[in-house]
Amino acid sequence: MPATTTTTVDLTEFSAALGGSRQLRGHLTRPSGPGPWPGVVVIHEALGINDVMHRQAERLARAGYLVLMPDLFTDGGAVRCLVPTFRAALSGRGRAFHDIEAARTHLARDPDCTGRIGVIGFCMGGSFALLAVSGGDFDAASVNYGRLPKHLERALTDSCPVVASYGARDRTLKGAASGLEASLDRLGIVHDVKEYPEAGHSFLNDAEVGPRALRPLMRVAGIRPHPESAVDAWRRIDGFFATHLKPESQEG
Repeated sequence: MPATTTTTVDLTEFSAALGGSRQLRGHLTRPSGPGPWPGVVVIHEALGINDVMHRQAERLARAGYLVLMPDLFTDGGAVRCLVPTFRAALSGRGRAFHDIEAARTHLARDPDCTGRIGVIGFCMGGSFALLAVSGGDFDAASVNYGRLPKHLERALTDSCPVVASYGARDRTLKGAASGLEASLDRLGIVHDVKEYPEAGHSFLNDAEVGPRALRPLMRVAGIRPHPESAVDAWRRIDGFFATHLKPESQEG
């Protein structure tokens, strides 16, 4: 496997200027070899940045992307930040959106970035990714078991292309995949939405996360890895990002 390198970067200058967090760190993962590369902003799940999230970022870097994962819990820690960050994900407003834009801006100004930038989110991060698709800031978005906003079609106005993956056994998101696909169809937005019959929430994780004492309850709730579905979902994400973030790869 090609090696990657991950460094911690200070995004405070960008976030503060945009009205985001007073302190913001990010984890920048570079592919091996010479750039430039397309960029991808990774938005972590509700449990924060953990080994699973780092491996997702490394996977994208090995596929040829300059990857930046902002820590949305930098300014106060997970306990203090989780509730307001969740509220932002549901309302479409809040400092987390400025923090995500700070990460995108950092990538856009990196000389090793081609200027084409995608966004991918998991769980809570999937909700943020879905709310970040409009306005032309991103060139592609991968939404993974993200909750749909109340005013979905308003949020999708002028959306970039979207690839989305959901699990049919995710009790918290019944009908989300079909609802998202119907709205993307009506708006004429390029998309690939799929619901996996045997998968639940967080099925793209390659290991269980969260407090060990709670993991049996999480399994009952359908929050667990499902490797078979994950393989296909990553195949779709890889192809979708290659099409929309690496258009030059289709010319040869």
